[in-house]
Amino acid sequence: MTRHLVRRTADVPEPPYDELGHRRRELVGEDDGSVHTGFGLCEIRPAGRVPAHVHSYEESFHVLGGAVVLDVPEGAYLLVEGDYGLLPAGVPHAWRGAGDTAGRWADMLAPVPRARYGHDTQAVSALPEPDPVRIDVRDPRTRSFGHFEPAQMDPGKQSQDLLAVSASMRTALLVYSGITVKMMVDSDLGAVASTMFMVQYAPDGVAGTHDHPFEETYLILEGVVDATFDGDRYRMVPGDVAWAGAGCVHGFANAGQGPVRWLETQAPQPPARHSYRFTRDWEYLREALGS
Repeated sequence: MTRHLVRRTADVPEPPYDELGHRRRELVGEDDGSVHTGFGLCEIRPAGRVPAHVHSYEESFHVLGGAVVLDVPEGAYLLVEGDYGLLPAGVPHAWRGAGDTAGRWADMLAPVPRARYGHDTQAVSALPEPDPVRIDVRDPRTRSFGHFEPAQMDPGKQSQDLLAVSASMRTALLVYSGITVKMMVDSDLGAVASTMFMVQYAPDGVAGTHDHPFEETYLILEGVVDATFDGDRYRMVPGDVAWAGAGCVHGFANAGQGPVRWLETQAPQPPARHSYRFTRDWEYLREALGS
């Protein structure tokens, strides 16, 4: 049974735009053996649209370039590069193009949409299309959204201004062993099935081999990383995507001179305890018992 995959995004054929000017390149899905994770790269033309619909799964997104308008029952929001957010299951929403270039975003769907059930998506009545406004993450009414800047990953440059583009204290920077983590979508934003966050490795950053009782995906955005998945070794560069299923033993090391940064997701949400099972701990136990 396959418990991991690594895809070079450039090797995955770009699907054509549909008749409304939208396309999605699926990078992780049901056919890959995933149960909890759908992951893809979406693009919409400036005049394109995705009509109103609902999902029976949770959708998180992170805007990678350009601009896009998201319509929800509460209003319309203009999203730009660095913005992210959560669409809970059953929430009507629609997408519109904006600006002069195509809008691009990554989406994470949890649990995985099933083709035999119409990809768990249902069209609904059209939503109003008011003039869009920018998100305001300090407004409690829009706590399902946030904004990420690469400077947020620098432990020496944290400030109240940077904190103000995050929606909760849980988004404070976690720093350990040359690795920094910036939480984006989690239970504080209302997520129940998944998380989405940014990870950065310093030039000497290493994560020893470990596994989880949940699935993870990784979209490399900057730098070069050596990755191991169940003993198979890969060198990953920007644009590459990997998926580690539950129980897949994996680890990472920065393989370049500069930082490595990637977008990471988890589904289902990690349990409160025993999220990590590090190889080194159990090897140590065997040695201790043997002596």
